[in-house]
Amino acid sequence: MITSAEEFVRLRTSKDPDEYLRAAWEEAPSDVWHEVIQHYPDMSFWVAHNKTVPIEILKLLANHPEERVRSMVASKNKLPEDLQIKLASDPDFSVRQRLAYNKKATFKTLQTLSQDKDDELRTHALKRISEGRYR
Repeated sequence: MITSAEEFVRLRTSKDPDEYLRAAWEEAPSDVWHEVIQHYPDMSFWVAHNKTVPIEILKLLANHPEERVRSMVASKNKLPEDLQIKLASDPDFSVRQRLAYNKKATFKTLQTLSQDKDDELRTHALKRISEGRYR
């Protein structure tokens, strides 16, 4: 388990593949994730990348000013429907696109994306709906 923000940063920036993988796969308490986001904002993307990051942290990161962080959140399979719907209206195309291709996107989320201003996203969302490929 990752026990501090400093440990997470050290693991994530390590040249040792085992340590790098720990940053991607190991759990950390919520207060550690909050501390990383607050004190090391450039690591927010990597917090969202972690496979065990809790939903409460994803909710926080769904409002992050950087589109690449929100895009990473949109790609998470465990994303609850309320966050999916929020991100389906994100101003950045890449965030909405990642959500459209998220294999766990819900019917309601795909319905929202089927009304998107972008032709590609509308078409993809409608195709997934017609094929029944949603959660």
